[in-house]
Amino acid sequence: MNNDITQTDWFAQARTLTTAEISDALDALKLPGSALGIRPVAGPAKLFGFAYTVRFAPIDRSSPGTVGDFLDKLGPDTVAVLDNGGRLDCTVWGGIMSRLAAHKGLAGTVIHGVCRDTAEADEAGYPLYANGRFMRTGKDRVQVEAYEQPVSLGDVRVCPGDLVVGDADGIVVVLRARIQDVLTKALETRTIEEKILAAALGGMPLVEARKQFKYHTLQRAVDSPLAAS
Repeated sequence: MNNDITQTDWFAQARTLTTAEISDALDALKLPGSALGIRPVAGPAKLFGFAYTVRFAPIDRSSPGTVGDFLDKLGPDTVAVLDNGGRLDCTVWGGIMSRLAAHKGLAGTVIHGVCRDTAEADEAGYPLYANGRFMRTGKDRVQVEAYEQPVSLGDVRVCPGDLVVGDADGIVVVLRARIQDVLTKALETRTIEEKILAAALGGMPLVEARKQFKYHTLQRAVDSPLAAS
């Protein structure tokens, strides 16, 4: 990620955005990114960082593979995005990895599949998102097929360096090339929604506050026929 962006004031403010706010901005810009079925399963339900991608495949019986050695390469602000094809019968992340990742300062882990040893992630205070949890190891069942290549989180494509944001509502992914556009739009929308709330709390009927600040157009794409309505 470009340091010129990550070190700016607006980017620091953008770290406070919710997944709902970012999802609305994605809609307004006609971009994908809301990962269906991925939810917080352990640790704090708060994640913000840049994707390091790993794709798994069923094991080649002639050459058993490893599951987690890539962790040695990762550091702060990195989100380990693991695509195990949505498999629910074996895990690709466990307790040792959660504890080491927390020690190294990773932003968190997101899995298209399941994880285990969630109590250790809780104890380490490490954000862990997945389709669910299951105790059976992926060792000798899956192996790494690719590092730093496009992967899937269900219906969302994730490329290396994409922004990954998580909270209690789930995970959103922002294309690396559109990070500034999306986060800026989300911050602008937040400002308008705060004005609507302030007006309503001050006594203005909600329907009038929404109309005054064009609430119903905030998430619509600019070129939508409904955008001006």
